[in-house]
Amino acid sequence: MTRSVQDLPKAHLHLHFTGSMRVETVRDLAVHHGIRLPDALLTAWPPHLARATDERGWFRFQRLYDAARACVRGESDMRRVVREAALDDAAEGSRWLEIQVDPTSYAPFVGGITPALEIVLDEARAVSASGRIGVAVVVAASRMRHPLEARTLARLAARYAGDDAGTVVGFGLSNDERRGVTEEYAPAFAIARRAGLALVPHGGELLGAQSVMETLEHLAPDRIGHGVRCVEDPQVLDAVAEAGVTLEVCPGSNVALGVYAAAAEVPLRRLVDAGIGIALGADDPLLFGSRLAAQYAAARDLGFDDAGLAAFATSSLTASRAPEHVRKAAVADIETWLTTT
Repeated sequence: MTRSVQDLPKAHLHLHFTGSMRVETVRDLAVHHGIRLPDALLTAWPPHLARATDERGWFRFQRLYDAARACVRGESDMRRVVREAALDDAAEGSRWLEIQVDPTSYAPFVGGITPALEIVLDEARAVSASGRIGVAVVVAASRMRHPLEARTLARLAARYAGDDAGTVVGFGLSNDERRGVTEEYAPAFAIARRAGLALVPHGGELLGAQSVMETLEHLAPDRIGHGVRCVEDPQVLDAVAEAGVTLEVCPGSNVALGVYAAAAEVPLRRLVDAGIGIALGADDPLLFGSRLAAQYAAARDLGFDDAGLAAFATSSLTASRAPEHVRKAAVADIETWLTTT
């Protein structure tokens, strides 16, 4: 039998703050702030994105992302984004969410990067108090900015490091993989490592296997955002498996950005057969039009049965920084999900 993927307990480890927004929320905020949105976020949603593996395609994606981010202009807007992301995840079976945010994007509206991060953390604690889902934060630096800014963010993240909802549990590196030199961000990741944060940089989606290898060598990650293109080099594929690094695989993102022409081409099976842990993620539902449960449905379409989906869910919890009692309870409920007829 096939069981409901929405009822499957899971953790969500790859969700960006701006990209988590409901399209209705973006439209509402745009009206409130008098901002004109592109048609792709109005009548043509979800947008058709050109291949982001070339510069022109990435520019289109980034333009839409920036338009949505510009609609978030203060504390109440930021709190709404966190709250709705948590509610949407909980409705799809997520027990734990690690939402990724670059506080510099919202700092101008709230008095700096520290208040921006504190707002996100405070709302994460508030929404977690309901008991339906725990929400923690990954602070992400951007490849579009100087590596020294990444160190500043790593120090900020370290100040709020913790191991429960409403704390910073990880440090990441996002945006266009073709920008910046991976090695130059190593000092920022060293700061985060000393603070006990999970190291979760992006790599291996827009660029190939070499991007994954450089990420492994220079940043020593616990997880890699995407990483799917490690399959293009058997040695890199083996290196990921040997390092015990979990890949945050986002099938909807891979297809929408033109990395693969169809979901059937996403190399989930090869990654699993190589012994690599997988945590499925939605990445940016606002622009890709699919949330977390849809990624599990995509895996089912790729031939994974309910036991395979349960393994993905378990892997997501194991790779998370959720408290032990949250992980244990969710894993027990996964077994119940799998054995209930």
